[in-house]
Amino acid sequence: MADDMEKTEEPTPKKLDDAKKEGNVPKSQDASSFLTLLVAIVATFALLPLIRDHLFSLYHYYHELIGTDLTPESIYHLAITTMKEFVIMVIPLASIVALSGMIAAFLQFGFIFTTKPLAPKLSKIDPIKGLGRLFSLKKLIEGIKITAKVAVVFVVAFIFLLMFIKELPTVVHFPLHPQLDWLEGKVIMMAAIMILIFFVLALIDLLIVRFQYFKDLRMSKQEIKDEHKQMEGDPQVKARIKKIQMEMAQKRMMQNIPEADVIITNPTHYAVALRYDKSKEQAPRVIAKGINHLAFKIKEIGREHMIQIVENPPLARELYKQCEIDDQIPDTLYKAVAEVLAFIYQSKGKR
Repeated sequence: MADDMEKTEEPTPKKLDDAKKEGNVPKSQDASSFLTLLVAIVATFALLPLIRDHLFSLYHYYHELIGTDLTPESIYHLAITTMKEFVIMVIPLASIVALSGMIAAFLQFGFIFTTKPLAPKLSKIDPIKGLGRLFSLKKLIEGIKITAKVAVVFVVAFIFLLMFIKELPTVVHFPLHPQLDWLEGKVIMMAAIMILIFFVLALIDLLIVRFQYFKDLRMSKQEIKDEHKQMEGDPQVKARIKKIQMEMAQKRMMQNIPEADVIITNPTHYAVALRYDKSKEQAPRVIAKGINHLAFKIKEIGREHMIQIVENPPLARELYKQCEIDDQIPDTLYKAVAEVLAFIYQSKGKR
């Protein structure tokens, strides 16, 4: 019993789907931040000509205002022009960065829209549970991860900064433009190194988050059994429903027996009732069948309604085996059934 309660099994697709509907998804903040940062850097370089042109335009506008009197109208125009230029420079970059954040989330766990995480819960304001979450193992792991990331970034940045400082005594003797070229190269190198570090940290964080997520959703064998019962239905309930359906089918079958032309029996174990209406059907149809107790009931109802009962064990067994209720008899049994019906019709004076 203890083994059934231990959460050793991987979560089922239904368990994962239910967790997703609740807003519980494996989200790595570092992975999203890395992709957003990468897109922001690329977008900034791509939009540099646009930003430069508007900065120059703003610079020339300010230069033209030198020496002019400041009036409420000129201040208002200055504010509007400045805001307009900054909006033109910032909106494209901000839109691209925001879109990259949504794409990063979509790549991790797909599209999801739910309001359940926003629903008020008393457990969220419970101070005891809040302290429990604050000092939980999950928070400890998060703290260790943040400390490790900061330490790695700081150590690598410090090492490369020391390397750059060692080159300064030589660089100070360069003309201005070579100095700017040197500075630009070092900045690009540092940015590339930081991006590489952030990529490695994001990949590690993504793996840890997904491992912890699937570990938290692990299920016990009993939970899997219960879920299977919920999806497939309780076997006892299914058996009861099947029993009720069979009883209803038998009731309808018994109601059709008075329409039969003949009942073919084994004589004690099998009974099959046949109906043949030449105007509606191409071949005789089985309207009732049964064995043992049910066969006895079929014959009893047949006698009550004066239906001819014919003993033909081989034919009764074949009809029972090959035909279901409301099936027409197979062509392989046409001759045998025709002989029985001919006998019945002759005994009743029918053609």
